[in-house]
This record gives sequence, structure tokens and C-alpha cells, in this order.
Amino acid sequence: MSLTRREMMAAGALTAGAYARILGANNRLRIGVIGCGGMATHHMQTLLRNRETDNIEFGAVCDVYQKRLDAAAQLTGGKPFKDYRSLLEQKDIDYVLIATPEHWHFQMIMDAADARKHIYCEKPMTQRADQARQVPPKIKATGVKMQVGVQGMSDDSYEAANQYVRSGALGKVVVAQIDYSRNYVDDFWKYPEDDDVKPGENLDWNAFLGSAPKRPFDRDRFFSWRRYWDYSSGIASDLFVHRVTRIIKSLALTFPEWGVGMGGKYEFTSSTAEIPDTFNVILSYPGGPDVLLVSSMANDTPVDHVLRGHKATLEFTRTGFVIRPQRPFEQDGKEIWFHKTGAESVELHHRNLQNAIRNNEPLKCDCNLGYYGVVACEMGVQAFRQRRYMKWDAAKERVVPA
Repeated sequence: MSLTRREMMAAGALTAGAYARILGANNRLRIGVIGCGGMATHHMQTLLRNRETDNIEFGAVCDVYQKRLDAAAQLTGGKPFKDYRSLLEQKDIDYVLIATPEHWHFQMIMDAADARKHIYCEKPMTQRADQARQVPPKIKATGVKMQVGVQGMSDDSYEAANQYVRSGALGKVVVAQIDYSRNYVDDFWKYPEDDDVKPGENLDWNAFLGSAPKRPFDRDRFFSWRRYWDYSSGIASDLFVHRVTRIIKSLALTFPEWGVGMGGKYEFTSSTAEIPDTFNVILSYPGGPDVLLVSSMANDTPVDHVLRGHKATLEFTRTGFVIRPQRPFEQDGKEIWFHKTGAESVELHHRNLQNAIRNNEPLKCDCNLGYYGVVACEMGVQAFRQRRYMKWDAAKERVVPA
């Protein structure tokens, strides 16, 4: 690689770290990982498989549990940090993967943006809607690229579905429905516990808690944090956010007008989990449609994923989708089959962010789409927890009782 005299003079004004990155790495992106648990390990393994083709490498890793931190450093070769803020100070990190429990997402996003690091944040973008509304202006002000980890958005079915919706192929869409269910045997969403963990020795429990309520160390809360309201909303924020974002993208929705959430611990009644094992949400968007989100952790029989229009129904399939005319309109239409070219893929989702950083490629799941997904899920959660019908206060951008 050769530089002109002007480029060499400009390079001389750069910091040593930035100069080395631009000159020596040939457009290589260096990644920092914040949170090195099971989901992050999947990301790291995927990125490592593609490090040559995607021209990436790991510069740093961070975790509050020393055992996970050591394993991530060994896997990636990244420099280990116990405090994510120290990682963000590293000048040679281009983008960060945030794969921590949900209650940490907001603060880490804001700090990463202030450090001018591009961001891949696992879903949900934030734990609460009041946090989510602060993210788009921060991302705009700092100029960083941010991808929300709803990797299903790298499946082009939903962009394509929106084109058919806008063309009028379905007529007025009045109802959309989608599910995400599982079936556990003894207890739900409980992960194996590592006997090696010792708070105060190899785990910074206070750092894990962060802004969450201060509590004594609890193994179940640490290893199975999705089961507790302090850190997650379970089905809503871990599963429904994947599904409702597909509907939002397909129908170009923004904020629901009204919402209800119902469910309970119907099967696993003796579980220490606070979240429900069965949860269902209905969201009403301005002028329609209603969106139905269905889930249970005690029965995994799937529900058809469909957009119900006055003229036709669009059904999502494993290979894309099919549009079938409603009976009164059969003479005017025919079946339409769409075969997807993308996929629900961490690999594709990271590559999209990398292309956005390098070439300004549009993001598949930007912070605005992330915001809409957080609001949809929180509306159902607040309705369930308060046992009240909820609505969206557009002026103050918050979920409130109806």
C-alpha cells in the first residue's frame, strides 16, 4: 500500500493507534466484546470463522466473571478488561459487541457512543422505553453506526413483504399474528450453574447488578437472569422482540396506540422465576392492525406467522412467504411465492454493520427500529404487571395506563 505525500502528512497528525489501524491493517475492523457469556461466545465463534474474509480481529474482551473473561481472551486473543469503560478507552477498537444482561444495555450504548465506537447491541436495545427514546438522538449526535441484534432482520423476507403491503397486494392489513414458544420439562429458562463462581474473588457481583436493585449474591439470578424482572422481562424482551420486529418491519409500523398483556406461571408454579411461563400480548396500532404475540414455555406447537389483509393473507415460511388471495378476491389475484436470499444470521447481521461502517450501507436493524420493538414489548409487560390496559403517550413518548 502506498501513500501520497499529502496522505502521509495527514497521517502524521493521527494518534499512534489510529495511524496503525488505518495504515497497517488495510481497512481492518477491530472488535471489543462487552459481556462474554453464552450468547457472546456464539458471536465470537462466528466472527472468528469469518475474520479473514471480513477483515476483522478482536482487540479486547470484557466480563465481570474472571473465568468467562479468561476463556474469551484465550478464544479471541483480545486484551482482557474487567471494566467495560477501560475497554472503551482503547483507541484501536472500532466497534463493540454488547452482549450483557439487558439492564446494562442502555448505559453501555450511551458510553460507547460517547467514546465514538460503533455498536452491535444484543436485543432488546434497552430494558425500558424511557431509555430507548434517548438512543436515536445520541447515535445521531455522535455519528456512530449502531446495529440492534434482532438478526432476523438480515432475512430479506420482511423488507420484501413490506413492498407487497405497500403495493396493495394484501389490501388493508387488519390483523398480524406471530409466536415464539418452547417446552421445558422440569423448570423453564434455567441454565446450569458454575460451581467455580465466587463473588468477591472471581466475580464482581456489584458490577453485574449495576443500576439494578442491590441484592445479595444469588446463583440463579446470575446464571439465569432472564427469569427476573430486575434484569429482563423474559418472554417479552428475549423472544417477542424478535417476532414483533418482523411485523413492525413488514408493515412499517412505529408505536402501538393501545396494548394488553396476559399470562402467568401456569405450568411451572413452583419455579423461583418471577416472569410468566405463558405470555400473550395484543397491540393495537393507529388505524390498525392489531398485532397478536403468542408464547408459552410449556407447549411448543407453533402458530402461523401471518399478515391478514382484506384481499389476501401473507404467511411467512421457512423459505420466505406466500401470499394467498381471500376467497372473495380469488378471481382478481393469484398465489405469490417469495423465496428469501438472506437469513436469520448473526454472521450476516455483523457483516451488515461492518459494511455500514466501511461503506455507509443501510443497517438492517437500526436504533429507530430497536426503539419501536422495545416499546411494543414494554407495553405488553406493563399491562401484565399492572393488570391494566395501557396506551402510548406520544407527546411524552412513554407507556402509561389507559
